Amino acid sequence: MKTYRKEIWINTNQRRELINVTPTIKQELINSNIQEGLILINAMHITSSVFINDDESGLHNDFEKWLEKLAPEKPHSQYKHNYSEDNADAHLKRTIMGREVVVAITEGKLDFGPWEQIFYGEFDGMRKKRILIKIIGE
Repeated sequence: MKTYRKEIWINTNQRRELINVTPTIKQELINSNIQEGLILINAMHITSSVFINDDESGLHNDFEKWLEKLAPEKPHSQYKHNYSEDNADAHLKRTIMGREVVVAITEGKLDFGPWEQIFYGEFDGMRKKRILIKIIGE
């Protein structure tokens, strides 16, 4: 069994952003030379997420509206966590969207269903953050 580990860095221009990282993940899979196995992709920060869904702008807008209804950013005073920060909503949004995804690797490719793409969700951005890619297999 072989393993491959890579950290990639992302720096968003906005507080909240959804970024399709599928092309980067596919390139790292090629770099690993692993043909059969599993790939783990996870956010290395407590206010960001990695998830799988469709790359469709209307859906991304729906995510933003839905998450903001569930955990509104403002007023900051509504959260006990915000005694010294203003990102309690980002922690909650990350919990809803999840920390990581695991995808099967078959014949050197991500074993996806139709329309599936991997996204990095940033909920407290405008600074550098990491994503971990860990691949295990043959």
